[in-house]
Amino acid sequence: MQLPAQQVAVLEAASADEATSVDALAAATDLPPETVTGAAFELEEDGLVAVAERVDETVALTEEGREYATDGLPEVRLYETALEAGADADPVSMGQVIGASGLEGAQVDIALSNYARKGYGTIDSGEITADPDADPAADAEANALESLAADGVLEGSEDVLDQLERRGLVEITESTVREVTLTDQGVTELMAGVETAETVGEVTPELLTSGEWEDVEFAEYNVEADAETVEGGRIHVLREMSERVKDVLVGMGFEEMDGPHADADFWINDCLFMPQDHPARTHWDRFALEQPTHIDELPEDLVERVERAHREGVGDDGEGYHSPWDEDFARALALRGHTTSLSTRYLSGTEIGEIEPPARYFSVEKAYRNDTLDATHLLEFYQIEGWVMAEDLSVRDLMGTFEEFYAQFGIEDIQFKPHYNPYTEPSFELFGTHPTTGELIEIGNSGIFREEMLEPLGVDCDVMAWGLALERLAMLTTGAEDIRDLHGTLADLEFLRNAEVTY
Repeated sequence: MQLPAQQVAVLEAASADEATSVDALAAATDLPPETVTGAAFELEEDGLVAVAERVDETVALTEEGREYATDGLPEVRLYETALEAGADADPVSMGQVIGASGLEGAQVDIALSNYARKGYGTIDSGEITADPDADPAADAEANALESLAADGVLEGSEDVLDQLERRGLVEITESTVREVTLTDQGVTELMAGVETAETVGEVTPELLTSGEWEDVEFAEYNVEADAETVEGGRIHVLREMSERVKDVLVGMGFEEMDGPHADADFWINDCLFMPQDHPARTHWDRFALEQPTHIDELPEDLVERVERAHREGVGDDGEGYHSPWDEDFARALALRGHTTSLSTRYLSGTEIGEIEPPARYFSVEKAYRNDTLDATHLLEFYQIEGWVMAEDLSVRDLMGTFEEFYAQFGIEDIQFKPHYNPYTEPSFELFGTHPTTGELIEIGNSGIFREEMLEPLGVDCDVMAWGLALERLAMLTTGAEDIRDLHGTLADLEFLRNAEVTY
């Protein structure tokens, strides 16, 4: 019997008494594992060997996982520091605890996002508490990391393993192990004698020009042989969603706005008739700029009108807030907490000139808030800003716009809930049903701009407006259950490789 050289080598190295792995055969024959695999499949087709397969799973610590196995998980370190600061008795400044913990950079976000989830305490309005009954020694994730670091064995459930993988602390590698065993027919052929047949693996220019290709025997091409897995790049799911949203809104007759990410509080809040002593305007809820600290120029006449609206109100029945209003505070620079700052710039006529009704504008850009991190909140997010300027607008027009917009993404179960905003009346929030969990998720806020906001801007007709969350829309369309799967330090790369924006 004649066989190609690699098949002869595998046949002679295999055993009829016990299964031999492909790697062992590769070492014994001095052939690449992929060549051995191909030869084994070809021998199996001839009934000379049997090939068995199994999938082995290997769990290994990442560099970040090894660091936490040594130094402790960020949330555990935060808890231990909070205890030392007395947070088990009274709330303590979050900044004080973070500073004393030694956590830096992304570790701070990781600690905050896992602190409450594990029941170590609460984080609210810039203060942290510590539950005296919490037990870091029983932290399943920490124990699993220590076990892997010590002896390479994972202690814990599949849920713990899944969580560690989601956090990027372990890498799970699946490999297919193939083992080869000689069959009775294979033993018989070996005993009878197997000769090496000369085969050619590829067509070369020399074979073609010499004419030798007519006489040689070509090796068969094995389509079942292992091949290297290549992960190609792709557009991020949020970028896909952003482009789709823009296409939909442009199709509905809207024009796009843009503007600065860092802006004066005047444009971000004062023009929205939000009082300067509003809790959301404290340093706990905004990201102020260290340099420069204030904007150089603001339209003087507009500043006067906005200040008058805050102090005295608008119209015969307006009263204003009767609270302090300081122009220096209005000039302070910060990262915008919402993209409505773009709306105030455009509506005031300072960005592109006076806009005549009817008009429709939108933006899909980032906003920044010092929120507590959880499954639906990040420190930065994409907001779908939009407004319509026209005569005699009503809540019915606003709801109809949302129903038309979300229907483009296959979402037809939008629910509305009355709400309060300083700058809109009436106001309502929007909710959608998550396709996997069935839970209602807040997906936006909206309303009709108040006269106290529009009159100083020089707008004398109705304007309905909204701010919708792009990430929440992506959760409804992709089935993601945690906003941190989409972007941020804990993003699930495997999810992002396979997620599709459906509509």
